[in-house]
Amino acid sequence: MNETSTMKKHVLSRPLLIAACLSLMSGTCVLAADTEALVLKLPLPTLKGTPEDLPKGPNIDAPSDEPPTPLQVPKGVVNVAAGKPVTSSVSPFFGDLKQITDGDKEAIDRDAVEFKKGVQWVQVDLGAPFEIHAVAIWHDHRAIQSIRDVVIQVSDDPEFKTGVATIYNNDTDNSAGFGVGTDREYFEMKFGRAIPVKGVKARYLRSHTRG
Repeated sequence: MNETSTMKKHVLSRPLLIAACLSLMSGTCVLAADTEALVLKLPLPTLKGTPEDLPKGPNIDAPSDEPPTPLQVPKGVVNVAAGKPVTSSVSPFFGDLKQITDGDKEAIDRDAVEFKKGVQWVQVDLGAPFEIHAVAIWHDHRAIQSIRDVVIQVSDDPEFKTGVATIYNNDTDNSAGFGVGTDREYFEMKFGRAIPVKGVKARYLRSHTRG
């Protein structure tokens, strides 16, 4: 697995799944003329019907089989998260943390990492500060489900007590405890979620979700 990051309903709980993938694209800040489309290696689509009771609302993107418009990033950016060490708020009860940065994001059980229900996080140590221009994240896309309370933060402090910058927050009611976000909820598809970051410099990235 080598690029990327994170639900499946369990009989008794709704655990967070981090399906092999959290990608951070880093490079030197350049002029717009020196940018290019961010090309991501996508997993295969899964055969699944669309549930009739999908949640709707003003802050959720409808599911679509059409690929989103690619992000523009500086030419020559690389995935600085690939193979980097990962820690988490709790130990997974299925899968291994190293799968989160190994790039394998197929919609199969062996490529998922499961945690107990509640707000959980995974953290990637990039080894040094990098100028981050995009984050691409995959949650479980074995079934169509809405992805909520996703809060992604970066910092140079491994404990995230100082110098914390939030780069994505789609929590509409502060149920995750990081404040009300302005980003949109979405349905997990093979495309994952590509997030523009605009050159924020940091060593650590922490991705929270409540499932």
